[in-house]
Amino acid sequence: MKLTSFALILIFALVGGAVPVLAHHSWPVDMDNLVTVQGTVIEFMWENPHPMISLMVSTSNGETEVWQIGGPAINRMEAKGWTKTTVNPGDVITGVGYQFRDGQKIIRLEKVTFADGTQFSLYGS
Repeated sequence: MKLTSFALILIFALVGGAVPVLAHHSWPVDMDNLVTVQGTVIEFMWENPHPMISLMVSTSNGETEVWQIGGPAINRMEAKGWTKTTVNPGDVITGVGYQFRDGQKIIRLEKVTFADGTQFSLYGS
C-alpha cells in the first residue's frame, strides 16, 4: 500500500499532537489530607509546567523547613488573578494544599492567604 503525501502529513500531525497529551502528569499527592503551611517566601518561580513558591516555614520545635508549594499552569493561575509579581520574596503567606504522598515537603496549592487577608483560590471556584 502506497501512502500519499497528505496521508503521511496527517499521520505525523496526529502523532505529534498526541505527544504533549501523554506528557502531562498528575500531582502525586494525598487528596485525603489538606496541609496548611505558613512562612516567608524565599522565591517565586513563575514558569511552566507549575509555578512554584519556595517558602521558609518555622516548625513547632523552633526549627525551619523549606516547603515548595505549586499551582497549575501559568494560564490557569492568570485566570485566577495571579501575575509574576503576585508573590515576592519576603512576603508572609499561608498556603493550603495537598502534600506529596511520599512525605516530601511539596504541596499542590489549593489556596493562598496573604498577610493582608487577600486570598487566591487556584482550583475550583
